[in-house]
Amino acid sequence: MNILLPTDFSENSWNAISYAIDFFEPVACNFYLLHVSRVDTFMAGDTGYVPTADQIEDIYIKPSKQKLRTLLKELGEQHKPNKNHKFYTLTDHGFFLESIRKYVNKKKIDLLVMGTKGASGLKEYIVGSNTGDVITKVKCTTLVVPEDAKYKPIKEIAFPTDFNLSYDLLPLQTFTNILKTLEASLRIIHIHKKGGQLNTEQLENKDVLNDYFEEFKPSFHFLTNGKVEDAIQCFVESRDIDMIVMVAKNLNYFQSILFHSNVEKITYHTNIPFLVLHE
Repeated sequence: MNILLPTDFSENSWNAISYAIDFFEPVACNFYLLHVSRVDTFMAGDTGYVPTADQIEDIYIKPSKQKLRTLLKELGEQHKPNKNHKFYTLTDHGFFLESIRKYVNKKKIDLLVMGTKGASGLKEYIVGSNTGDVITKVKCTTLVVPEDAKYKPIKEIAFPTDFNLSYDLLPLQTFTNILKTLEASLRIIHIHKKGGQLNTEQLENKDVLNDYFEEFKPSFHFLTNGKVEDAIQCFVESRDIDMIVMVAKNLNYFQSILFHSNVEKITYHTNIPFLVLHE
C-alpha cells in the first residue's frame, strides 16, 4: 500500500503520521513523507522578483530535506522497527494542492493521511484549509486524523449513508482492503425523518451494500432525527465508535457533520478519525 503523509512539522501532523504507522502496523506499506514549501513564502510582492533554482534549493529545499531526515529519525525512536514499512521523503515547493495531486499520481498513492486541528477550529480548519481542500478536491481516499486522536485497535466503524448510491462501488475497495486487516464491526447508519420510509431504489441499494460487505457481517441502524449530526453524535457516543467512514460523493449530505458551526456539538470529532473514500 502506498501512503502519502504530508507534513508541515507541526504537532498535529506528527500525530497523524504516528497514527498511520500504528494503524497500518500489520500491512506492507510505502510511506512517503512530503513537505511542500509554500509558494507565497518566496513571492516578494509585486517587484517581479523570481528566485533562481539555486536560491530555492538553498532557502527551501535543503532545510526541508534536513527537517524530514530529523522527522524520520524521531519516528524511528518512537516506533518499534517494522519490516513491513518503508519510508521515503519528498520535498516540493509551490502550491500545496498541486504538489499533493502530482505525488498522488507519480507514486500511485492509495491513501492520504492528514491531521486536523482541534474541535474549536474544526469548521474554519476543514472548510478553509489544506485538509478540507484535499478532502474535496483531490481524488484520493483520505484518512483524517484529529489532533487528539490516539491510536487504539479499531473495533467499531460507523458508515453513514443515504442509500442513494450516486457512485459505483469502486471507492469502497480501499475501505474493504483496510477492513480485511481489522477485526472490527461495521455499522451502516441511515438517518431519516420521523415516519420516513426507504424508497424502492434505496431498498435495492441497501441490499447492494449488504452483499458487498457480506464477509464483514455488517449491521444496519436506522436513526430518526431531524438533524443528521445529532443522530450521528448519539450513535458515535453510545456505540463507542472508533472510526467514521464516508464516501466523498456523500459529503454534501454529511456537510452538517463536518462543518457544524456549534462547537459544543462536535466534541466527538476531537478524537475520532474519519476516512473519506474517493473514486
